[in-house]
Amino acid sequence: MEYIPFERPIAELEQKIDELKRVSASQAVNLDREIGELKDKADQLRVDMFSNLSGYEKTQIARHPHRPNSLELIQAMSSDFLELHGDRNFQDDKAIVGGLALIGSFPVVIIGHQKGRGTKDNIYRNFGMPRPEGYRKALRLMSLAERFSRPIITLVDTPGAYPGVGAEERGQSEAIAKNIMVMAKLKVPIITVVIGEGGSGGALAIAVANRVHMLEHSIYSVISPEGCASILFKDAGKADEAAQSLRLTADFALDNKLVDSIIKEPTGGAHRSIDLTAKAIKTQILADLKYFESVDPNLLRSERIDKYLAMGAVVDHG
Repeated sequence: MEYIPFERPIAELEQKIDELKRVSASQAVNLDREIGELKDKADQLRVDMFSNLSGYEKTQIARHPHRPNSLELIQAMSSDFLELHGDRNFQDDKAIVGGLALIGSFPVVIIGHQKGRGTKDNIYRNFGMPRPEGYRKALRLMSLAERFSRPIITLVDTPGAYPGVGAEERGQSEAIAKNIMVMAKLKVPIITVVIGEGGSGGALAIAVANRVHMLEHSIYSVISPEGCASILFKDAGKADEAAQSLRLTADFALDNKLVDSIIKEPTGGAHRSIDLTAKAIKTQILADLKYFESVDPNLLRSERIDKYLAMGAVVDHG
């Protein structure tokens, strides 16, 4: 297990537990009571620590190298997943994955940002930052979903759309804008779960949904804390201060009606148990799918548009 810097006290306790286990095994000494006491102490410390996290600490959890990614969650919560590739225009973007699947008894189309595991895989996945062809692949899958009346599930986890020269030359802004426009008009249910980083328009391009949920320790923001600190404070080292100002955590998003619910994670973060995380997400998605079964397609579209038009409303008391 890799530890985030603020988890150092937990790491030290778990290291002591491992040492006692080795001593107990090698010297045939019964240290179960001591091990149990340390485990209880570590568990309580984790509960206390994770119940009072700052915005930047949650950002670190959202970026944890072992946090469940889209493909892992899709495999854990669905069956018969058939991945589809390419935008039929330029190439297959590995930072966006998607295809057909069953969640419970519901046939759906699932689309998600995909980060890698380790340096080599992250380079292959472009660190979860899609290029225009990735968004056009997502758009192709959304059109397929509407053609066959399949609900759309999207999993958001990206630092943002890739800002490279090639991506800009191939129409990055247009691709994102078109996805937002088309998603607003679709007549099938759209359910989005922010599973890690929800970075700017790169996230919103697959997140214009009837229901938007966030994992407990995920983030959703127009810019990263480091980017914000560099612009506003001329110092990326002030990312912690910027994260608090950005209000990028799930509780702030829920309070401001940007999302519909927060999905609880296992104590210590989603990376502690992919299975428990997938089960919690699946439960929420199934509840949404059951609700949307009887909703008129035209109402789905109008409610989705109204939902986004209502965001950021200001009441003038003057």
